[in-house]
Amino acid sequence: MFNTGMKRKELYISVIIVACILFVLNKTIMVINNPETSGSEELINHEIVSSQKLYEIVWGLVRKNYYDSGMNNQNWYRWKHRYDGQIKNDDDAKVAIDTMLASLNDPYSRFMNKEEYNDQNTSINSKICGIGVNISSVAGKIHIVNVLDGTPAQASNLQSGDIILDIDGKEASGLSVAEVASLVRGPENTSVQLTIMRNNDKFVKKIIRKEIKIKTVKSSVDNNIGYIQINSFIGSTTPNEFLEAAEKTKFAEGLVIDLRGNTGGLLPNAIFIANLFIPEGKLVSIVGRDGYKYDINAQNTDFSIVKPTVILVDGGSASASEIFSGAMKDYKKATLVGTRTFGKGMVQKIYPLENETGLNLTVAKYLTPNGIDINKKGIKPDVEVQFTEKNIRNKEDVQLQTAKNILSKMISHK
Repeated sequence: MFNTGMKRKELYISVIIVACILFVLNKTIMVINNPETSGSEELINHEIVSSQKLYEIVWGLVRKNYYDSGMNNQNWYRWKHRYDGQIKNDDDAKVAIDTMLASLNDPYSRFMNKEEYNDQNTSINSKICGIGVNISSVAGKIHIVNVLDGTPAQASNLQSGDIILDIDGKEASGLSVAEVASLVRGPENTSVQLTIMRNNDKFVKKIIRKEIKIKTVKSSVDNNIGYIQINSFIGSTTPNEFLEAAEKTKFAEGLVIDLRGNTGGLLPNAIFIANLFIPEGKLVSIVGRDGYKYDINAQNTDFSIVKPTVILVDGGSASASEIFSGAMKDYKKATLVGTRTFGKGMVQKIYPLENETGLNLTVAKYLTPNGIDINKKGIKPDVEVQFTEKNIRNKEDVQLQTAKNILSKMISHK
């Protein structure tokens, strides 16, 4: 059942409340998927300091704010004067800072030079630049599942079923979907070189990245089963797009929500959509430095979706996708089908720094409503379904078909 007793304007109140909570917790912008968040170019810090001072500033920010006060079981003061007199320019500072941050063994905490920070702000403004393909990992190989219309990938004649062997010389085999997506994406009008295997032929494509203008939510209905695909939680219009999709599928008796390849985005968007299915209770817990914990709870509304639901997930489903699917699984509001999710349960904070640089620093982690820490573990689906190379060649979406079969049985037994 799809209750529409509340106006959309009122529904957004819960999103605003969550956003304010995050601001209070961190006094700046909190991200749950690098590099996607919210903000603007105003984040750039134009103050100029010496490169040595820049290093010292980063050292102090990490000491005061990193979520693990034990600093990965090390004395953080050993880094304070490590490079005294050795840092002559910002390139030296970046090498020194990168080395210091590497000691935390945290892939999400990173320093950004001016160019990288500007690229970060491009993502902040919800501008996604890449080539326009959806990918999947099958037996360790990265396959192109489909090519989006009107994109650089289509113009370069990439095809469904192609295998990506390497990206700019980096071997793709063994990388996760999220890692490959990160390598393929980049600033607009820059190039990425892909080595492609098609059948038994190997060839190289140099493709210019462009802004990929796609809606974050798509929907359809087939034989009384609704299908809603959420490509990303990054868009400011994602909540509204999901409401429109829910309206289009409201007469369907069962619902498939496809989160495959959705690497995350904005926490308020994930909370908003989860709240449509979970009318009360804890949706996620944010755990900060020294164990400080804050629970984000569902808001009371007259607007809800109540019907059999299956969520499709895979190794590319990360961060905000895991918050939503984790809450749905904990409350038994949906059956998860596919493969284990990526396992990113950490929260980053963006610090604008001097010299127009920036720092992404892990300041917290999140837990599912049942208190489960999914970081580096992911969420195991209720029904595991792997793609085979034959499925890819024949364009058989066995995961979606499994979801439809499950829903058909649930509907028939109602």
